[in-house]
Parts: sequence; C-alpha cells; structure tokens
Amino acid sequence: MKNLNYRKEKSFYKFFKPWIFSILLLPFAIYYTINGGKFTFIDYVNLLIHEGGHGIFKIFGRFVYTLGGSLMQVIIPGMFVVFYAIKKVRIGLQIFMLWLGENLINISVYVSDARARKLPLLGGHKVYHDWHWLLGEMGLLDYDELLGQMLFMIGIVMFILCLLVPLFIKEIEPGDKAQIDLTL
Repeated sequence: MKNLNYRKEKSFYKFFKPWIFSILLLPFAIYYTINGGKFTFIDYVNLLIHEGGHGIFKIFGRFVYTLGGSLMQVIIPGMFVVFYAIKKVRIGLQIFMLWLGENLINISVYVSDARARKLPLLGGHKVYHDWHWLLGEMGLLDYDELLGQMLFMIGIVMFILCLLVPLFIKEIEPGDKAQIDLTL
C-alpha cells in the first residue's frame, strides 16, 4: 500500500512541477493587466530601450525613426522569446513572454493617447508624440483607441500563452539523452 501512495505522490509532483513557475508569474500577469499600462518599475528599463530604438533606427528615415522606439520595445524581449522557444527553455521563455506582454500593454497606452496627447513625454513640449505623428501619416489617427485596445489584448494573450508554456515545452527527463548543439 505504501508503494502505491508513493507512486501517486510522485505522479502528482511530476504533473505539478512544470506549472510552478506559471503559478509564480500569475500575480505579475494579473497585476499588469489590472494596472492597465500605468508606469511601473520595469518601465524605466522600457523607456531606455524605447529611446535607444529611436537612435538605432534614425538612419532609416523619419517614419522608421519614429516607430523605432516602440519597435525596439517589441524586438528586445521578442528576440529572447524566440531564442528560448528554440532552445526549449521554459522559464526563460515565460519571463520574456511576460515582459513582451507588458511592453505591448505599455505601447497600447501610448498608441491610445495619440489624439489626446496627454501623456508626459521625455523632452516635454519640444518633442512630438510618436504615435500621433505615425497614425497621422497613415491616416489612422481616428483609430488610435481601437489600435491601442488591440495591442492591449495582444499583450493579454501573450500573458495567457506565457502561463500555458508548460503545455508546449516539456521538461527533459533525467534518462533522456541531452543534445548539444555546437553549430555556430
């Protein structure tokens, strides 16, 4: 009888173990969803990445330069999402999917503010609102709130996918042979 209980405990642990990190990330996903894109501690890093994106994309003309800040906010966590997905590293993938989702929500607030232009901008009134200019150039300024809501929803989908990663990436069992990739 003792052996049967041990197997049940072991199988429960084996089932529960992959979900531990998802459970730890759940409060962050809920917080960033409820927070609605208000400025948080991680946004200091996001702001540096955003402004750096303008500098990096400046050589591609005004449109790409203006888009470059928000684009870089997606590229940086996105490249880590791709890297960890390819390598099948569950925790790394989940962390960067959460960060990507948070950035999408952050950008959604900026897009939604395109017509109102009430957000405080780095540089004050001397600088232009990226998304006001971008959407104006594309003739989509009247759709700023809709586009912002769409980005917000994509951010939430990213949170959900982040929490469901254990369904897609299975843990390597101790008996499995490790594969070492030495290609450059």
